[in-house]
Amino acid sequence: MKVKGISLFSGGLDSILAVKIIQDQGIEVECISFETPFFSADKARDAAAQIACPLVVLDITEEHLHMLKAPRYGYGKHMNPCIDCHALMLRVAGGRMKETGADFLFTGEVLGQRPMSQTKQSLHIVGKISGYQGYIVRPLSARLLPETIPEQEGKVDRARLFDIQGRSRKRQLDMVEYYGIKDYLNPAGGCLLTDPMFSKRLKDLFEHRNDFAIRDLRLLKAGRRIRLNMTTEINVGRNRSENTALQKLAEKDDIIVHMRDYPGPTVLIPYGCDTTTLQDAAAVCALYSDAPSDGESVAVCHAGEVTTMITTKAAQREDVQKMII
Repeated sequence: MKVKGISLFSGGLDSILAVKIIQDQGIEVECISFETPFFSADKARDAAAQIACPLVVLDITEEHLHMLKAPRYGYGKHMNPCIDCHALMLRVAGGRMKETGADFLFTGEVLGQRPMSQTKQSLHIVGKISGYQGYIVRPLSARLLPETIPEQEGKVDRARLFDIQGRSRKRQLDMVEYYGIKDYLNPAGGCLLTDPMFSKRLKDLFEHRNDFAIRDLRLLKAGRRIRLNMTTEINVGRNRSENTALQKLAEKDDIIVHMRDYPGPTVLIPYGCDTTTLQDAAAVCALYSDAPSDGESVAVCHAGEVTTMITTKAAQREDVQKMII
């Protein structure tokens, strides 16, 4: 019978090589990739098209957020719960394996390449908590790891797998030449949860808003993020494209502020605010505009279909700097 493997496919070089190694054994491969507000599958789409491998992209935002709030194995340097995240992906992929009748899962992980998520212990933990321990093949390092069920059953030839470990890329680059791979991506995953600024903003959101929506996560990536008080944070555009992005993200309960007579930012106040806080937001808007710092100017405030004018004076830069997230 035809053997089928499901690749957890990032689009990086190691995941491409893993696919090639498995395909060399005459095994059918389906690639699977994942999307959340913190990472996309764009690299995977490009790479899968390059190697002509079918790709399924799944949005796992809901499950990922539930895990992210309290990861069993904690965070990395920032807000990246790598062990729990990988286990979640394998669990979802395992469901796909059962659904499609595939025989095993495989990844492009290399033993010792990443200090937190690719040690022998962490690979074991990930497999165990995913629920699919024994069905996860790691073709690049398989001969350094315990034999898996598909290897024991003869569905995957262990002798044709590899024993790569560490951070050196020499053997992978030799394989690039062997397989004739023309374009490939760097191993970095591009996850926003490893970014220090985004992680700080996400932690602030967790601390101040329990009922946040997906839109709130997108706002973490838009412009300057400033916390005016315990209940109100604002986004301040830094250029025309960010101003446009904030306007597109605005919803009916928000307030949008801009200066009437001077070029400057779009300020978005998610979910609105009281009059005192609105005055503070207008002062921030004036600060980052071309309005004179030593005189009064007029801010235009849009709240749904209601527009009001506020006379304001630019906030002190040193005060605002302390509020930037």
